[in-house]
Amino acid sequence: MQLSDIPKLKHTASNNFFLLAGPCAIEGEDMAMRIAEKVIAITEKLEIPYVFKGSFRKANRSRVDSFTGIGDEKALEILAKVSEKFDVPTVTDIHETSDAALAAQYVDVLQIPAFLVRQTALVVAAAQTGKVVNLKKGQFMSPEAMQHAVKKVHDTGNNKAWITDRGTMFGYQDMIVDFRGIPTMRAFAPTVLDVTHSLQQPNQSSGVTGGRPDMIETIARAGVVNNVDGLFIETHFDPANAKSDGANMLDLAHLEKLLSNLVEIRKTINSL
Repeated sequence: MQLSDIPKLKHTASNNFFLLAGPCAIEGEDMAMRIAEKVIAITEKLEIPYVFKGSFRKANRSRVDSFTGIGDEKALEILAKVSEKFDVPTVTDIHETSDAALAAQYVDVLQIPAFLVRQTALVVAAAQTGKVVNLKKGQFMSPEAMQHAVKKVHDTGNNKAWITDRGTMFGYQDMIVDFRGIPTMRAFAPTVLDVTHSLQQPNQSSGVTGGRPDMIETIARAGVVNNVDGLFIETHFDPANAKSDGANMLDLAHLEKLLSNLVEIRKTINSL
């Protein structure tokens, strides 16, 4: 597929990586608009193709009392408002087959969570909407195995699939990124590196996932050097008080410097 196939996606001829960025979860309209406005100002300046990201529901939580969302349709309507106000495409993750048709009414890209990427019915339901399907590589899967997930999308007649690497489990409480997987997966579909989830430290005894946000630039730089097509970065203006995944999100105040550095690296790579 071509990036130009995605409605509202700008700067597709810039030779930059594309960016999926936004909060982990939609906490309300004001916060979503505030984050979108800031990220869009940066990506317009740097000519980065941009997709606003926000989960309408967080179904995969460690504890039953963890924040899961503000209501499905309320959150999806906020995503639609972001798209309409700022003229940008949006992405959200789905967890059940019934989510596919619902979310497809509001967003441009449907994301399959890493833990669910082998669920054939879910992948097929997403593909049948005709939307772009972003397939997150399971933390337990090899890069080579992702060709089968992509084929499930293509077999429905939908050729719009991406793969996103979000790290591989390393012991019980850490993740690593094997950068050898990027060229492997790029042979199957455009490949995105999920920088912030790759730095999660799951399965903490507290039931709240930890993270290493201090390593965000290190992982992002390595992805850009290795020709990743896109980057996925969760960001928030107040990560410490975010209702989901605050421990590994990037503070929004640091996003412009990070992306500026990465764009310069990409320019260098493109010139070689």
